[in-house]
Amino acid sequence: MTSLNTKQKVMDAARSLFYTKGYNGTSVRDIAAKAKVNVSLISYHFKNKQGLLEYMMIHYFESYIELLESVQQEEKEHSSRELLRRMIEVIIHYKQTNYQFTCFIHRELTLDNVLVREMMVTYLAKEKYLLFGVFKRSLQTLGLKNLQINYYYIQFKGMLMTPFLMPYEMREHVSFDQSHDYFMKQYSNSIINWLEYIYNTNQKPGFKQSIM
Repeated sequence: MTSLNTKQKVMDAARSLFYTKGYNGTSVRDIAAKAKVNVSLISYHFKNKQGLLEYMMIHYFESYIELLESVQQEEKEHSSRELLRRMIEVIIHYKQTNYQFTCFIHRELTLDNVLVREMMVTYLAKEKYLLFGVFKRSLQTLGLKNLQINYYYIQFKGMLMTPFLMPYEMREHVSFDQSHDYFMKQYSNSIINWLEYIYNTNQKPGFKQSIM
C-alpha cells in the first residue's frame, strides 16, 4: 500500500468516526481499526489525532476558500447578485460533496470545541471577507442600513449551514436522499428565492433586478 493510499484510508476512517462519534469520542485506535492500518502509521503520517484533524481541516478549508476566490474572480463579468447566486450554488455543492466532515465541523462548533474553533479562525475570516463582501454589495443598492444588512447576513449564513447542522430534521421534512443532486439544486434555489423576496420588498420604486 502506498503512502498516499494509507493517508487517504486513515482520513476516510476518521471522517466517518468523527461524524458518528465526535472528535472526543474517537480514539486513534478506533481510526486505525476502521482504516485497517497499524496505529504507528497514523503517528508516522499525522503525529497524533490532533495532527490528523488539523491536516483534514486545512485540506477542507483551503479547497473551500479556493472555490470562493475563483467565483469572486468573475466579478467583472457579473453583477453582485449574480455572483452571490454562484457562490450559493458552489457552497451548497461543496458542503454536500463533503457531507460528513461538514456536519462534523458545524456540530463541534456548537459544542464550543476550542480546538476546532481556533483552527477555523483564519478560514472564517477569509470566508467572511469573500462572502459578506458580495452579500453586502448585492443589498447596498436597496439603501438598507448596515445593521439591517448584518441581520440579513446572519439569516443567510444560517440557511447555508442548516442542512449540515440539523441533518435529522432535514430528513424528517425533506423526503429525498440528502446526497442527491436534486437536493443541492432545490435547496440552493430556496435560498435564492429568499434573496429575491428581500430584493423585491426593499427595492426602490421603479427599480427591478433579478438574480434568477
